[in-house]
Amino acid sequence: MRNKEWIAMILAGGQGTRLGALTKDLAKPAVPFGGQYRIIDFTLSNCRNSGLDTVGILTQYEPFALHAYVGNGSAWDLDRRDGGVHILPPYAREQGRRWYAGTADAVFQNKEFIEQYEPGYVAVLSGDHVYKMDYAAMLEYHKLCQADVTMGVIEVPGSEVSRFGIVETAAGGRITDFIEKPCQSKSTQASMGVYIFSWKVLKQYLLSDAANKESGHDFGRDIIPGMLAARLRLQAYRFPGYWKDVGTVDSYWEANMDLLGDDPKIRLTGDEWPVYSPSLSLPPHYHGLEACVRCSLIAGGAIILGEVENSVIFPGVYIGPGARVTDSVVLPQVRLESGVTVNGAIVTANTVVRKDAAGSDRNGIITVTVNRQSEACEAPIQVSLAG
Repeated sequence: MRNKEWIAMILAGGQGTRLGALTKDLAKPAVPFGGQYRIIDFTLSNCRNSGLDTVGILTQYEPFALHAYVGNGSAWDLDRRDGGVHILPPYAREQGRRWYAGTADAVFQNKEFIEQYEPGYVAVLSGDHVYKMDYAAMLEYHKLCQADVTMGVIEVPGSEVSRFGIVETAAGGRITDFIEKPCQSKSTQASMGVYIFSWKVLKQYLLSDAANKESGHDFGRDIIPGMLAARLRLQAYRFPGYWKDVGTVDSYWEANMDLLGDDPKIRLTGDEWPVYSPSLSLPPHYHGLEACVRCSLIAGGAIILGEVENSVIFPGVYIGPGARVTDSVVLPQVRLESGVTVNGAIVTANTVVRKDAAGSDRNGIITVTVNRQSEACEAPIQVSLAG
């Protein structure tokens, strides 16, 4: 058990308020994605594929569904006796203190879990991004640069810098400045929420941060700026692949749409870096004789009797005769009855959409409470994603 070269700590307690109804009863990492997956599947699959076999998952908001989904980690081949997956919820470590005060505090509160493995390095990862990344290659880069911290970075559009922590770098990739969610910035290099720390250095800063009553106990706002101020060696690891922070409704919808087409931006299966998830025991999806499906991802257990185009359909969805779904994401166990038209929207799980009872919030998420006694209107409902 001891002397692990590295372990991972996955931050998976986020509420994801910008996802609205999608995270009403789920932590953001547990939100369904891509037909049969959850968002956390990407980080866990990256760990498995990178040979990172000891993982702590730090949970807080609505943890139970995530705990049940991850289980013992067997879906990602992480059910190990020496290491494996460990769910680490907050607990009353001190009188009157139950919740993590920030991302850095979450890791600090679990330092005994880390210490039992005596690791040389700790990967601190977000559990709510969609991407495929070899953390082992990043670790080798970290060691080659003799860095104290290595941060995964990716180029983002200038219009989106306010959503991310932005870094500036010198020649050779050394980080010279870090600003958390600036209004504007000359740099467009964004933190991916992927860090590799030399554990001895991180432990020292976590202890100091915990003793600082003025700190927000956050990696982006406190730990990283403190390390920069102390002139430690912080290195940027530029990631050239696909990465999406699905923290908003628009980005969640876009990431699902990126799975479609003849040349999708990210593939979930069929390559040497698969994305794993607990297997679903569902029958194949069914298309009726009048059904028409074009450029869409249809999960097992779905019944399609209408028309689907450029959409992602999750398990257990029923699309009735004459119903039309375009440019949309329909989450599990949704029933779209005859004549309904859904365009550019996200339909939340376990809802029924009829002509007479459908509505969307300003983000284009359909959340429906159906009065089964009401009479259907003649005109179909059409819901479009807000701009």
